Amino acid sequence: MTRFLWRTSQFVIDIGVLMLAFLLATMVRFDWNVPWTTLRPLLIVMPYIVLLQYALLSAFGTTRFSWRYISLRDTVRIFVAVASAAALLVLLRLLSPSLAQDFPVARYGIVPLGVLLGDFVLAFIGLTGVRALRRMLGERIASQKHPQSQETRVPTLLVGAGQGGVLVAQEIARRPDLGIKAVGFVDDDPVKQGALINGIKVMGKTDDLGRLSRKYEVKQALITISNAPGTAIRGITEKCKDAGLAVKIVPGTYQIVGGRVNLSRIRDVAIEDLLRREQVRLDTESVADVIRSQPVMVTGAGGSIGAELCRQVAVYRPSHLVLVERCENNLFEIHAELCTRFPSLELTPVIADITDIPRITQVFRDHRPLIVFHAAAHKHVPMMEWNPTEAVKNNLLGTRIVADLADSLAVEKFVMISTDKAVNPTSVMGATKRAAELYIQALSSNSATHFATVRFGNVLGSAGSVIPIFRKQIRDGGPITVTHPDMTRYFMTIPEAVQLVTQAAALSKGGEIFILDMGQPVRIVDLARDLIRLSGFEPKDIEVRFTGIRPGEKLFEELSTASEGIQRTAHPKIFVGTYDCPSLEDLRENLDAVGGLCNSDSTSLRRALERLVPELQVEAADSEPSAASASALPLRDSKPLGTL
Repeated sequence: MTRFLWRTSQFVIDIGVLMLAFLLATMVRFDWNVPWTTLRPLLIVMPYIVLLQYALLSAFGTTRFSWRYISLRDTVRIFVAVASAAALLVLLRLLSPSLAQDFPVARYGIVPLGVLLGDFVLAFIGLTGVRALRRMLGERIASQKHPQSQETRVPTLLVGAGQGGVLVAQEIARRPDLGIKAVGFVDDDPVKQGALINGIKVMGKTDDLGRLSRKYEVKQALITISNAPGTAIRGITEKCKDAGLAVKIVPGTYQIVGGRVNLSRIRDVAIEDLLRREQVRLDTESVADVIRSQPVMVTGAGGSIGAELCRQVAVYRPSHLVLVERCENNLFEIHAELCTRFPSLELTPVIADITDIPRITQVFRDHRPLIVFHAAAHKHVPMMEWNPTEAVKNNLLGTRIVADLADSLAVEKFVMISTDKAVNPTSVMGATKRAAELYIQALSSNSATHFATVRFGNVLGSAGSVIPIFRKQIRDGGPITVTHPDMTRYFMTIPEAVQLVTQAAALSKGGEIFILDMGQPVRIVDLARDLIRLSGFEPKDIEVRFTGIRPGEKLFEELSTASEGIQRTAHPKIFVGTYDCPSLEDLRENLDAVGGLCNSDSTSLRRALERLVPELQVEAADSEPSAASASALPLRDSKPLGTL
C-alpha cells in the first residue's frame, strides 16, 4: 500500500470512529430512542464536531503517529487532544443559550452535556482501540513471517525491570525473529518482586541468577538497565559468569529513541560498560545556539576525536561543515558517513596539512569558518620521542599557524583539544601540547576570537590506543604487554569526551583551559584482565607481560598543576583553569627559535623545548606525582579532579 493510500485510509478510519462515537453517545444518552426534533440538529452539528476533533488531533500530532508502534505516550497525546475538543464543546454549550438570542444559528451549539461526555469517552476508546488493533495485527503478522518455535529461542533472564527493561520486553514480544525467550526479570528493587511487566514476572534479585538459571534452564542473561554505572555492570557480569550464563547488554538510554529500543544492537558486554560512568547531560540549547547555522571547521577530521566532533557538530545543523584532514582514507570514510547520515548538510572535505601555510591559509580564506575545533595532532608518546621534529612541527607550529589564521580572519570561537600529558610533561609530545596551550592562551588576550583549550585523558577505543591493542593481543593468544604493574590512566569514551568539548565551546569566553572530569584513574593491568575475562578467558589463560616504561611515559597522569586556579563551571563535569602565561611577543620569539631548530639535531630541539616549557620533567617518567600536583584541584571536599 502506498503512503498516500495508507494515510487516506487512516483519515477515513479516524473520521468514521469519531462519527460513530458521537452517534453512539447520542443513542445512549436518550436510551436508544432519540426524538427526531432532537436528532435532526445533532446530525446537522455532528460534521462540525468531528472536524473540530480531527483538527485538534492533527494539532497535537497524533495523526502522524505510527499505528504499528502506538505507545503509552501516544495514547496520552490522543487523550489530551480529545479532552481539549470536549472542553471547547462544553464551553460552546454553556455560551450558546445566551448567544442564540442574537445569533439564531447558535442554537445548534446546545448539545446535551451527556452527549458530549459520552462522545469524549467513546472517541478516546475508539481512536486508541483501532490503533491498538493495528499493533496487534502487525505483531501477529510479524510472528507468522518468522515462525520460530519457543524451543529454538534462547531462554533468557532480563536483568533490570526499569524503563529499559520494559522497552526490551515489548520489543522481544514484537520480534520473535530475535530468537530470545524472556523467562523472567531479575531486579534488586524489593518493590518490584513478583510484579508482572508486559506479561513477564520479576522472579528475584541478581543474587538469584544461579538458582533461577538452574530451575528454568536459562542460557543467557540480558542486561536491560539503560544507564547503570560501570560498577553495577561489573557486578552483574561476575554474577552471570558464576551462574554459567552468557551475558549480553542492550544500548544505553542515549540510544533509545522515541520510546523504542533497537535490539538488533544487542552485544556482548564491553570494557566501555565496565568503566561506564554517570551519563553526561548537556545543555544542548546553549551548544545549538553556538553551532546552528554557523560555518564550522574541524581539523584532524579523520581522527578518532575529530571524526566524532564532526558527527556531533553535524547534529546541530551548522550552515557549512569543513573537514580538514591530511590522511586521504580517513577523510574519505568520515565524509562518506556524514553524507549518508546528513544528506542536507553542506560538507566540504579538504585534504590539507596544517603545517602547509599557503594551503591552510587558502582553506581558511575560501570557507571563512566562524567556529574552529582544532583536533589535528600527533598523539603517540613513544613515537614522538623518536620523532621530536614532527611533534614540534605538527602539535606546536601547526597549532600556531591555525590559531593565527583564526585570529586574523575573525573566527568567533577556536577550541583546541589538549591532553593530560601536557601537565608536568615528561615527553616531547606532552611538551609540545603544553606549549600550544600557552600560545592559545596568550593569543586570546590579544584577540577578539574566543580561544579556549579542552584538556582530557585517554579515550577508549581511539586509533592506536590500548584497548584495540589488547584485543588484538588476546585474539593472537597473548601475551598482553603492559609497561608497568602500577601504571594508571584516566579513561573516557570518545562520544562523552566530544560532548564535553562542544559544551566547553558554548561556555568559552576566551583564554580558558577547560579540564574534563575523567572520573577515577584505572590501572592498566586491571583493564587488561577485564578484557581477558570479557573475551571468555581467565587471566591465567592469557599471559600479562610487563615490558617496562617506554620513553616519555609516566606512571601516573595528572589533569592539573597546583599553579592553575581551578574553578567550577555551569557544567558539573567541566572545570576551568586560568593563570598567567608568558607574553605573546616572548612566546612568538621562543617559538621562532624552536622552529628554527627543527632541522637540527634532536638534542638541541629538546633543550629549546625545556626553555619554552620550564615544567618539562625529563627524568620523571617513573616517579609518582609531586605533593604539589597531587594536592591540586581542591574541589568537592578537596578531592583531586580524578576522584570526582
